[in-house]
Amino acid sequence: MLCLAPSAYAEVGGDRLAEPEPPPPLPAVMADTGGGSQLITARAADLKATTGQVTWWELRAGRWRAAGSTPARFGAGGLTEGVRRRQGTSTTPTGLYDLPFAFGVRPAPAGTTTPYRRVGERSWWCQDNGSRAYNRWAEPRPADCAAKEAEHLIDYRTQYAHALVIGFNYRHPVRGRGAGIFLHVNGKGATAGCVSVPADAMRRILSWTRPGRQPHIAIGTATGSTALTRY
Repeated sequence: MLCLAPSAYAEVGGDRLAEPEPPPPLPAVMADTGGGSQLITARAADLKATTGQVTWWELRAGRWRAAGSTPARFGAGGLTEGVRRRQGTSTTPTGLYDLPFAFGVRPAPAGTTTPYRRVGERSWWCQDNGSRAYNRWAEPRPADCAAKEAEHLIDYRTQYAHALVIGFNYRHPVRGRGAGIFLHVNGKGATAGCVSVPADAMRRILSWTRPGRQPHIAIGTATGSTALTRY
């Protein structure tokens, strides 16, 4: 019996041609991945898209490998460059961001090591540009943060069953740029600027993320000035 081993060549017209190399993994061709060994990418086709794909990657033995992938939703207003975003536009900010902490109405999924805050009746996210708590978790809601300019987190039991804070405009908030941008569970449709994924995927991401590996999220498009490869 003659057994032929799999070949890296294809035979065409009597000639053996080398098969094309598979494309490199997305993080390998990005300008910056945050310096850690875990990365979440959220990619849309273009700035007008409200859907796309979230993939989470890990760097092992010098090579980026996909650990999981899922369909994703973006803002009802599409996407926009993070440094030019304006609050109230329902756009998802493109860019590379850290993931400060996680939170949820439900308990943290098994295996979660990211700092996790449980949502209660007194839990708010302040989006009031005039408040000292702008773009911050507040418990209780501060007097200078108007209720109509804040999210009462427990009111969003489906979307905020589990969530990760995206570090957009977080470390040094710029008033008017936007607040409360999260990676969270899908609601009924497009988001108000967040990135959302199915509930099972959100649980898997939280169980997978390790703070010691400096995870980041990169949000962008397939091509153009906001392409993920530029971040």
